[in-house]
Amino acid sequence: MKRWSIIFKAFGNINRLKIVALLFKTGELSVGEIASALKISIKSTSKNLVLLQQLNVLDSVGRNGHVYYNMSSEMPKDIARTLKLFTE
Repeated sequence: MKRWSIIFKAFGNINRLKIVALLFKTGELSVGEIASALKISIKSTSKNLVLLQQLNVLDSVGRNGHVYYNMSSEMPKDIARTLKLFTE
């Protein structure tokens, strides 16, 4: 129960849902690309990305001075199914 409470609280933020939906569609984007697509600050985007990464929803990789995010291949299956419902 506590785990799902944390998960639902995390996804109670519309920008986090938008980030997940965007990455489901595009595959991989940098912090700046995500911020630009959602029209929110890089600082706010970074905070949301870190939280999603802590939940094992996102993976990140650094390349050429930028950090790129994509959907985690190790995301718990129950979370993946739930997020897919929200992003379809």
